[in-house]
Amino acid sequence: MSINEAQQEELEVLKSIYDGDSAFKQISDTVFQYKFGEEGSYKCFLVEISWPPNYPEELPVINMELFYNRHVVPVVKETVKTGLTHQAEELLGMSMTFSLFEWVKDNLETLLADQPNAPAVLTQQAPAVEEDPEDAPQKKEKKEQMTKSQKRRLFDRFGATTDRPRGWDWVDIIKHLAQTGNKPDS
Repeated sequence: MSINEAQQEELEVLKSIYDGDSAFKQISDTVFQYKFGEEGSYKCFLVEISWPPNYPEELPVINMELFYNRHVVPVVKETVKTGLTHQAEELLGMSMTFSLFEWVKDNLETLLADQPNAPAVLTQQAPAVEEDPEDAPQKKEKKEQMTKSQKRRLFDRFGATTDRPRGWDWVDIIKHLAQTGNKPDS
C-alpha cells in the first residue's frame, strides 16, 4: 500500500470515528486537532497533529504552541509533546493519529499534574525586590482640574482674546546670538 493510500484510508477512518465529536477538528487533509479536558477550565488544552508528506513512515509533527494553549504552562506542553513523540516512534510505519489522541486521553491526569488550577499562578511574576522607603518615588499629586470659566479668565488675563503685536512670541535674536556666540578665528 502506498503512502498516499495509507493517508487516505486513515483520513476516512478518523472521519468515521470522530463524526459528531465536538472535541475533534480537521483543519485540512493532513492537519488534525483534538481538545482535551473540560472546556473553560485551566486544565484544558489542544493538540495539533500534522502529517508530513511521508507519513506514516515519518513521524507526525506535534504542535502545542497554539493560541488556545496560552494558559498552559511550558512544562506541561513539553511533557505532552515528549510523550506523544515517544508514542509515535513506537508506532512508526502504522496509522497512529487515533492512537496518539487516545494515549493523551488515557494519560490526561498525569500529563496535567503540573498544570495549576488558577490563573494567578500562570502569570509570569517578576522577582520581588524590596525597596527602601527613601528610594521609593514620591507619588505625583493630582492637578486640580479647572472649570471652563476659570480657563476663560486665565486666557483673558494673558491676552488670549486681544490682538498681539507682531513678533510677541519671537525669540530675542540678539540674546540668542550672544548665547551661541561666534567661533573665534584661529
